[in-house]
Parts: sequence; structure tokens; C-alpha cells
Amino acid sequence: MNRITPQPGILEIAPYVGGQSRIAGRDDVVKLSSNENPFGPSERAKAAFARTAGSLHRYPSTDHAELRAAIGEVHGLDPARVICGVGSDEIITFLCQAYAGPGSEVIYTAHGFSMYRISALAAGATPVEVPERDRTVDVDAILAACTEATRLVFIANPANPTGTMIPAEDTARLADGVPDGALVVLDGAYAEFVDGFDGGKALVEARENVVMTRTFSKIHGLGGLRIGWGYGPDEVIAVLNRVRGPFNLSTTQLDTAEAALRDTDYTDRCRAENARLRAWMVEALNGIGVPTDASFANFVLPRFADPDEAAACDAFLKSQGLIVRQVAGYQLPNCLRITVGDEPACRRVVHAIAQFVERAR
Repeated sequence: MNRITPQPGILEIAPYVGGQSRIAGRDDVVKLSSNENPFGPSERAKAAFARTAGSLHRYPSTDHAELRAAIGEVHGLDPARVICGVGSDEIITFLCQAYAGPGSEVIYTAHGFSMYRISALAAGATPVEVPERDRTVDVDAILAACTEATRLVFIANPANPTGTMIPAEDTARLADGVPDGALVVLDGAYAEFVDGFDGGKALVEARENVVMTRTFSKIHGLGGLRIGWGYGPDEVIAVLNRVRGPFNLSTTQLDTAEAALRDTDYTDRCRAENARLRAWMVEALNGIGVPTDASFANFVLPRFADPDEAAACDAFLKSQGLIVRQVAGYQLPNCLRITVGDEPACRRVVHAIAQFVERAR
């Protein structure tokens, strides 16, 4: 009997595991494991969501024209060069599907988002992991890893789960140094948390080999709706639209995202509050002897003495009703990633870590 087997690479994929959201026996849980906006979506976004209830029987737009126009207006982009997807994850999938495959290589960094490797394997390409330097993307290491088979280079800027960031001159040097025929993909899921940062827009518009991706899941508080977008050269976006499903986003997603994007006052307030509490958390954690890098995202990454201490702290936090994220799967076994929540949540988790440190050391 013929054996039915998947494409090469599929069985090498370890299924993605999201952040924990429940603790058995507790109903006072504070979830700080998934980098969600603690303030949720704006009132304008919620109102737009509700208005779509009466049109659920109608097919959505296939060209996403109104959302693309809003993205262009708010971010100063050419809407014709924008593609929308089911989270930025889908844009990553499109890129691997369209530009990678058997015999090609996809580069990502050691602590990079797991979907880079997953999407490369799903396309039949060879994922190539490159080390980072002090939990920060190392452009020289990436360029040294490039070969004639390199087709895609993924970096997140700011990065997840480290929260670190490289400057524009380094991303430009990366784009200039990759082989002909390779695309550099700047994952900007956390770009909005950096005041004045364009997420790579200037580089995309100055080069023919750079694409940037963004999401509505983080600062806009729409993680539950799964909406993302990408911006790149005309010919790249035209290729990606050939593999995009015609109805990949619902009217509910499209209208809610547009309303969220246009509520810039709310976005600004969320950015400012995140920056304030993030700075306080970093200072407080360093002050109790738990080293924590400056973060440019909506989370922090405290480091513990060793993996056992990190696991013990995680267990203690759970006993206090606090869920954070272990990141051993990102080769950071001595770290915990903690979302910047609202002020009570931030103070509660730092206080609990201080209690743990006092008892453990």
C-alpha cells in the first residue's frame, strides 16, 4: 500500500505554542505572557466591530482598498504597495511560499520569531539560524551566513522576545550586503512602540530588496481578530497577491482595523503609557538584582542566574496568579518575557519577583 506522506520539511515543524492564559484553581489571573495591549482596542474600533454584525452574510472586499488607503494615509505609504493578511504571520507565509522552496535557504536569528523557521520548512526551504550578539541581531553574522542559495532574511526590529533593536544604518547595511535575488524582511510587529520609528519605510522605498511587515495585534489591541499587513516593492506585492486568498480578511476585520488605525490619539496614549511603565519595570528589576535590557517593545526580558532559577521564578509567579512567558524555546532558558501590562499588573509582577529573589538568594 502506498504511504501518504507530507512534503519534505513539514514533519520537522514543532507546532507553535502560544502564551498560557489560565492557572487551574485561580480566577484572579493576570496574563502577561502574550504581549497584548492591556487597554484593549479603542472605543472607535469596538464600535466599528459591532456595526459589521448586520452584514455577516455578505462577502468582504477582495482588494482591501479602504484599509490599504487608511494605512497609506496614516503611515505615509503608497497604498498600491500594501498587502493585508491574517496577521503579519500570513505575510511571512506568503513570502516563503512565493520566494523560498527546495534548494533555497531562509535566514533568521537565534532568538527570532519561531514562524520564520516554521514558514521556511513549510515551503520546503532550508532554515538557517544565525547567532545574535548580546541578545541583539548581528548584521555581520547574518551577512557571513548568506550564500547563493539565500532567498529571504528575516529580522524583527524591535525584536521578540528580546526587545532589543538595531539602528537604521545597520538595516541599510544588511540590505546592501545580501546576495542578489535575496529579500530582507523587516518584521515590525512592535514598531509602533518606538516613538518616531518608521518601521523600515524609508529603507523599503530606497531599495528593491526590502519588505516590511506590521500587525494590528499589538498596540492596536486586535490580537483576537488576526490582521496584519506588509509593504514592499511593486513587483513583490504583485507576486504575494497571486498567492493570497481573495477573501482572506472578513469585513469585520477590515472595518475594525481601519477604525483602530485612524484613532491615532488612542494609539499615542497607549504608546506613551507603555513607555512609562516599561521604563519603570526595567529600572525596578535592575534595582532588585535581576538584569534586564532596555526594551523597545511592550515587554521586558529579565535574566536570572540560570535556567533553574528562571523556572522557579515562573512557578512562584504562577502561585501568585501571574502568568509570564518562559522563552527556553527561543534559546533563552534563563529568561522570562513579561508583557508590560497596566500599572497595577506591572507593580504586582515586579513586587512578586522581588519577593522571589529575597527568598531564593
